[in-house]
Amino acid sequence: MFLDIDKKNKKSIAAVDDEGIEISYEGLCDFSNEFFSFIGKRSLLFIFSENCIGSLAGYVASMSKKVVPLILSSKMDKDLINNLISIYKPKYLWCPENMSLKWNYTTLYRKYKYLLIETDLKSFQLNESLSLLLSTSGSTGSPKLVRHSYRNIVESAKNVANMFDLKKYDKAIAVLPLHYTMGLSVINSHLFSGSTVLLSKKSLSDKDFWKFIKDEKATSFTGVPFSYEFLSRIGFLKMDLPDLKLITQGGGKLKDELFKEYAKFAKKSNRRFIATYGQTEGTARMTYLKPDMAIKKTGSIGKAIPNGRLEIIDDNDKLIKGNKAKGELVYYGSNVTLGYANNGKDLAKGDENNGFLKTGDIVKRDQDGYYYIIGRKNRFLKLFGLRISLDELQQMIISNFPTDCNCIGNDKKMIVQITNKKLKEEISNFIVEKTGLYHHSFQIIYQEIILRNEAGKPVYIDCL
Repeated sequence: MFLDIDKKNKKSIAAVDDEGIEISYEGLCDFSNEFFSFIGKRSLLFIFSENCIGSLAGYVASMSKKVVPLILSSKMDKDLINNLISIYKPKYLWCPENMSLKWNYTTLYRKYKYLLIETDLKSFQLNESLSLLLSTSGSTGSPKLVRHSYRNIVESAKNVANMFDLKKYDKAIAVLPLHYTMGLSVINSHLFSGSTVLLSKKSLSDKDFWKFIKDEKATSFTGVPFSYEFLSRIGFLKMDLPDLKLITQGGGKLKDELFKEYAKFAKKSNRRFIATYGQTEGTARMTYLKPDMAIKKTGSIGKAIPNGRLEIIDDNDKLIKGNKAKGELVYYGSNVTLGYANNGKDLAKGDENNGFLKTGDIVKRDQDGYYYIIGRKNRFLKLFGLRISLDELQQMIISNFPTDCNCIGNDKKMIVQITNKKLKEEISNFIVEKTGLYHHSFQIIYQEIILRNEAGKPVYIDCL
């Protein structure tokens, strides 16, 4: 069975959701057998996920029985869903009973408020190593998918369990969505450890979410930068959560002042704050910063996870040696995925990465060998001869002004979106001072909110 769930304590609770439904490890095994009895052979399955038992059980059953799932958000637009169905032709769908989409297909089975639906589509060939598909774009419906192997999923779960020192008695609150690579990492690492996953569909602003955490005695919380920015606003550091011992962060760069704030909070309250870095292509986590270095190395993504290796290359793919260096981060490890799929025929492809991943992230490495993200390789503009990192400028503005921010553009003009219109002139002068750009080379636009996906990352919409 997937992650050796059949070898765990049968009566131990594998997962509980915020509707009060729970499932033991024995229950997961029984469900997997029952679920597969309606499918019967290796097939492609679309899972429309929510943070609930039905979604998790369908995922575990698929992985246990070599059915290949593509995990998507149940909130994805109908037209985008139908486009993906037409491109990849899944044989089965696993979706919530209350999902508003209606297909003229046959319902085979229902359990945990989910339906197993059989389509009439002719499936594509599936490579024997292919285990899972995840989108590279959250809920935008792009047909570009990341192809996972069974090995990279298991190795990642093992690595994360080791670096977080997870125990059987741990309980992780899974608030990040399952179709997001880090949300899935929380699930996999805790099931590998024989511990419990607490699944919640509620938002961080919902009082019942925090009641659920406290009542179920959650021991760990994983969030993205947007999560931690919001937590600071609602007084998380003063909450009475005595069982919460591990706080982990990933999914982008956290502002230095917040990073420091949570690191100090963890040290003072005898907790662990662990910053991580990863990508879907690297099965969520590729680096981590040990908790005892969190204050000393504020803002760092740390060093490679167990059994992984990091290097830096220049624009010509040449290795940059020595501790102090700057360039594109590359990663070596068994958690690297197989490659991409852009259509159904690509599902037959084998391993195109061979344990090597060019991340596309620009980093610097300090004298002690610790890494810091500077920006994305494709998030640079060249304006009037000046090379501008959109990510770096975005972080500078957020760190220096009370506003959310999103920077986009091309080599002709840069757009800076802010949510505090009173600061337009001040931020404009700040950009000129910090970058050397002229005022006419960029435009500041007020936006009531910065659109973000379910993982809290900005949705980059072209407004040029």
